[in-house]
Amino acid sequence: GVIGFNENNVVKVYPRSSGQVTEAKVSLGDKVVKGQTLAVIKSADVAGNYNDLASANADLANAKRQMENTESLFNNGISSEKEYQEAKQNYQKALAARNKIQSLIAINGGGKTSEGGSYVVTAPIDGYIVEKKVAAGAFIRPDMGDNLFTISDLKNVWVNANVYEADISKIKEGYSVRVLPLSYPEKSFAGKVDKISQVLDPQSKAMKVRINLENKDMLLKPDMFAKVIVSNEEGEKVTCIPTSSLIPQEGKHYVVVYKNDSDLKVSQVSLIRTVGDKTYVNDGVNIGERVVTRNQILIFNQLIGQ
Repeated sequence: GVIGFNENNVVKVYPRSSGQVTEAKVSLGDKVVKGQTLAVIKSADVAGNYNDLASANADLANAKRQMENTESLFNNGISSEKEYQEAKQNYQKALAARNKIQSLIAINGGGKTSEGGSYVVTAPIDGYIVEKKVAAGAFIRPDMGDNLFTISDLKNVWVNANVYEADISKIKEGYSVRVLPLSYPEKSFAGKVDKISQVLDPQSKAMKVRINLENKDMLLKPDMFAKVIVSNEEGEKVTCIPTSSLIPQEGKHYVVVYKNDSDLKVSQVSLIRTVGDKTYVNDGVNIGERVVTRNQILIFNQLIGQ
């Protein structure tokens, strides 16, 4: 298996406007806190918004003076109420236009912009940078839909493991597993099979399963390799024999069952799985019977010859 970040517990950070990255403040694997600056982007869109804001402020100031002058004339009986109401409406329109541009600047720059057209990309959560797709000098086009960073708290990780065809029937969701990272061979992490893929990988012909793991000590890092041991909890009983007793012949497997020196017999067995020096079978021998583990091929040939 391979350790990966929990995709249900990550935040992808996207640019708010096109432009050029002038600073990339963090690197892959860095720990960040909410609100920390990740990158600074110089954007023509943001600069244009500030120019629009300056024009809108000038229009608003003119509309306000006209409204105040018209109000004074109206109060002195020189201008009509209609003229005063029109001036008042023009002021409200100018105010709305100015507020709209201010909101646009806040959205595009996330509230952290400068009149030079730069805006700051900040971390939305506490966590670790598990993916970085941008560097200083890079250009961000309007048609790019890719994220700049991915942040995960890594308190919970996924292990994506391969299950080969012979074992697919033995794996079910909810089964307990032990995960042994290659980086920490002396440590074992307990988890459960969280999800089983319904398709096989076309290259490896393996089925993917996902294990959910708590990562309290932050020892597990994305892209670490691990050995995954699954506990089959169906309660089925099978017979275990020494692997050294097996005699392979023409695609089949046999053992020599020993009762006494004058009572030996050859028995065919059906293999379920071999794990090191132990092999599990579901027929051919019974619990309590003894099998020959030394010179068994010689004895097998003699018994077959008889």
